[in-house]
Amino acid sequence: MKPGFVDKLIARMDRLDPESLQTFFLRLSHEKGLLETIFHAIQEGIVVLDGESRIAYTNRAAAKLLGVSAEDVAGQPITRYLHGIDWECVMQLDEQEWSRLVSREIEITYPEHRFIAFYVVPLAVVKQEEAGAVVILRDVTRDREHEAKTLESERLNALMLLAAGMAHEIGNPLNSLNIHLQLIGRELSVLPEGEQKNLRELLAVTQKEVQRLDGIITQFLRAIRPAPPKLETAHVREIVQETLDFLKHEIHDRDVLVEVEIADDLPAIPLDRLQIRQAFFNIIRNAIQAMTNGGLLKIQARATERFLAIAFRDTGPGIAPERLANMFEPYSTTKAEGSGLGLMIVQRIVRDHGGQIEIHSEPHAGTTFTIFLPREEQRIRLLKAHRSTETAKEN
Repeated sequence: MKPGFVDKLIARMDRLDPESLQTFFLRLSHEKGLLETIFHAIQEGIVVLDGESRIAYTNRAAAKLLGVSAEDVAGQPITRYLHGIDWECVMQLDEQEWSRLVSREIEITYPEHRFIAFYVVPLAVVKQEEAGAVVILRDVTRDREHEAKTLESERLNALMLLAAGMAHEIGNPLNSLNIHLQLIGRELSVLPEGEQKNLRELLAVTQKEVQRLDGIITQFLRAIRPAPPKLETAHVREIVQETLDFLKHEIHDRDVLVEVEIADDLPAIPLDRLQIRQAFFNIIRNAIQAMTNGGLLKIQARATERFLAIAFRDTGPGIAPERLANMFEPYSTTKAEGSGLGLMIVQRIVRDHGGQIEIHSEPHAGTTFTIFLPREEQRIRLLKAHRSTETAKEN
């Protein structure tokens, strides 16, 4: 505010008649209300500081982003909310301190976990006599999430190339082994019948193991390759049982008891049987391997309005809190001989089905993986607005 502004305003008011004075104040009130309405409608947060770096005004978006109320923060120093900045230097247009604010971001955890980008404009930049500053806040959480998904996609593509190369390098020796085993089988026919029996049994075991290894590689490539799911209506209970039947020998050897609580009247849902079975296989196998001294694996399913939720609860040692955030990243594993790819594949399959996956774990109390699969195929999906359209709306 200019020096002497109040004196000039009072002098002018002395020359106004009561009716003109009332009109003048109504006009000021209307303009103030209009400006506040505009500021509250803006999606970016606006914080106005006085010359002492205290908060003079916050719009609705700023209060929401910072998790405060406009009334409570009025008159409070900005240092309570934005740390690590020499606000005195900023107000004095110190170039070194001001340049540090370019593309500055903060992370807040209350009331929601968000990433906020902000920049500061001292009012002296606009008019030298003015004291104070304006802080502009913008929610960049979606940008961070997009960057994370892009990075995950790049890592997945790198793994696909690695898997393709590995399959090629291992596949050729396997084909050669299979051919030579067939040749050995033919050579056995010239031996006496008594000698053939034992050798053919050993040969059959070797051929079976070669075929099993070839099947593992094929299954791995099918799981990690981002092929779109081929949806068909199926019952989750059937797929769970198929997976348990496939793992029954390992479950028995590890002394694990499995309880399945899935009602027969649960609705069938659209899914890719092979992919979902692979996801169930990875989760169940992780659970039974975690229970090194035996334990209980409970599998439950329930239907909500939009999803079918399948929970896998084990009584293993649990997962440390600091590891939970990285469980779906490539090569992240708690097992000495694990590849760290199983849960990444599970997450990719569930996402391709339009579903979600959650982890809840307590050290020494077990871990629960819950998969949420949509009950109906999502035929209509709201797409993100084009960037130029968003920019035009913001301007």
